[in-house]
Amino acid sequence: MSIPLVYHPSYSFPFPARHRFPMEKFRLLHERLRDAGIAGAGNLHRPGRARAPLLSLAHCPDYLDRFLNNRLDDKEAKRMGLPWSEELARRTCIAPMGTLVTAQLALKHGIACHLAGGTHHAHYDFGSGFCILNDLAITARALLAEQRVRRVLIFDCDVHQGDGTAAILASEPRAFTCSVHCEKNFPTRKMHSDLDVGLPVGLGDDDYLTIVTDTLDGLLGALRPDLVLYDAGVDVYQGDPLGRLSLSLAGLAERERRVLALCRDHDVPVATVIGGGYDDDRAALARRHALVVEAAHSLWR
Repeated sequence: MSIPLVYHPSYSFPFPARHRFPMEKFRLLHERLRDAGIAGAGNLHRPGRARAPLLSLAHCPDYLDRFLNNRLDDKEAKRMGLPWSEELARRTCIAPMGTLVTAQLALKHGIACHLAGGTHHAHYDFGSGFCILNDLAITARALLAEQRVRRVLIFDCDVHQGDGTAAILASEPRAFTCSVHCEKNFPTRKMHSDLDVGLPVGLGDDDYLTIVTDTLDGLLGALRPDLVLYDAGVDVYQGDPLGRLSLSLAGLAERERRVLALCRDHDVPVATVIGGGYDDDRAALARRHALVVEAAHSLWR
């Protein structure tokens, strides 16, 4: 089986070269997987643009209108952290649909990987930390509204807490949010996930992998979710400029293998998103993001 992958060329577009957000990583990730024979015409799915009714499941209509029409004030734009453009607005509306399509494919095939997504700092009525719309919350709300699932587990292993996801889904008991993150890192003000696992600065492979494995195994057994949305942020890597943990490349690869193997062994479909990752060496960053897709390809092959 070729695992389903979801990607759109609009995910990367010309962007200020010195900006901290690595907009080109999505294109480089796709090219790496294509060259490796993992991504091809037979398993690549291209999402369309999400419309207002879908986005409004998790976001304030007035906020959506102001962002899409470039009417955010200076404070809001600074908090968002990305310079507005027509290209940014376009990709922002496509990416949440990409995560929803990925989840739908995972329910059908057992696994699917989105070559973007994980914008977990976006809140109901404001963007934050390079995140404008919260694809995880939108997808969870959409699947629950359609009664495609009865319970969703969002398992977030980005180095930063998934504060926006936790806040948006706080009143939704059918969506369980778990964030495994570095405690002393952005955001300064944490929200309350259903389960927060705050990690100490500098934590390395062995302890980190034990915590992730035990946490997920326990949740899968206790919750018996119909779907896992897995945010595979690679900013836990020891060289990431915005992370404060110390995972090696081998440790990161082992995390992906363990998370996906646990979902498979518990017979729970899993949809992956790439989450955060920052590096001036964009090719090296794309290699790290590829690890979760490579693990899925290996385990489901």
